[in-house]
Amino acid sequence: MHVAPVGGTAVQDHVALAEIELCGELIIAASQARERLSLESIDEVLRVAEERGDDSCRR
Repeated sequence: MHVAPVGGTAVQDHVALAEIELCGELIIAASQARERLSLESIDEVLRVAEERGDDSCRR
């Protein structure tokens, strides 16, 4: 059995970590909502407009 040495060898996938964080935020928002989240609410939680650099998805 091969065990990775302690310290400095961990690989971080920053994209995967960001996706996990967004999924967590979406789960929290859904659990706090009284009703089903609208598409606009989901976009807001996932910061879709910020990623696009505009407010085109806001109505």
